[in-house]
Amino acid sequence: MTTDPHGGDIYGYDKELLDYSVNLNPLGMPPEILTAVREHAAEYDRYPDPHCRALRRAVAVREDVPESWLVFGNGAADLIVRIAAALRPRQALVTAPAFSEYEAAVLSCGGAVRRFPLREADGLRVTAAYGDAVQTGDELVFLCNPNNPTGQLAAPGTVERVLQACEAVGATLVVDECFLEFTEGESCKALLESHGNLIVLRAFTKLYSMAGLRLGYLLCSNAEKAEKIARWGQCWSVSTPAQVAGLAAMGLTDWAEKTRRLVRGERLWAAGRLRALGFFVYPSDCNFLLFRADESLWDRAMERGIMLRSCANFSGLDSRYYRIGLKQRPQNERLMQVLDACRR
Repeated sequence: MTTDPHGGDIYGYDKELLDYSVNLNPLGMPPEILTAVREHAAEYDRYPDPHCRALRRAVAVREDVPESWLVFGNGAADLIVRIAAALRPRQALVTAPAFSEYEAAVLSCGGAVRRFPLREADGLRVTAAYGDAVQTGDELVFLCNPNNPTGQLAAPGTVERVLQACEAVGATLVVDECFLEFTEGESCKALLESHGNLIVLRAFTKLYSMAGLRLGYLLCSNAEKAEKIARWGQCWSVSTPAQVAGLAAMGLTDWAEKTRRLVRGERLWAAGRLRALGFFVYPSDCNFLLFRADESLWDRAMERGIMLRSCANFSGLDSRYYRIGLKQRPQNERLMQVLDACRR
């Protein structure tokens, strides 16, 4: 069984693997991005723009926000660490399960973490009850929407309820929307202008399959808070290839919708196949599925060249839980063939 904190570590194995432990876009990297990165190679002997000026202008237009609201980083994980380092929360609140970097970032800065267990009765969905869990002493609250590893959007009204609860106790709310564009859900960024205690996280990693390039950003209308977070990053935290790739991504108009169409079909098909194989599958709104199976499934799948994401290190889950990032149909059919063989 793997003990890696995240998926995608295929480098320690001496055989070719079909990696289902990552949850990237099944379409891969857009060819326009790959072309742009190659065409600008002559510029890579220079230091990157430390302020990401061209990219900042393009993202501000796409998001319809002031440029001053944006902070760029080496992926969303980098920004999570910066948020914790800048705000130094003595106590933070996270759901369980959720992306482990929230808790790790707070602990690395000396803060304590409270966990709010998601209920099986709710299908592990984040609901407005999370707002009721916010209490005096919480200085930073994380809400992943859709949540990782479940893939579910929060119940309607949840973000607003949690935001109100955070304001009542003086806490900052971080809403991680890195997977939102795979879903039909709406962003909470409309709340930014009137709520200086709200931070929205975005990344190019998932939608544009730029995991190796590392690029993310946050939005925050509180200029002082945004600047404080920005100062906690090293000067050239976003490489020139990443900035070039991000700028090319901003020129794409139909990539997200094309992706959603593919993901909708594959999610429905894969969930049905998993259930037919006897696995318990949780509802999902995006490009990955959480299911429950036998504890030995990871090892048996690896023997057949398939790497699953064991969710044993997610708080609230154990080694019976697995996450798969959807791919295109031929690869998904291969996955199901292997899982069927693993049952026997």
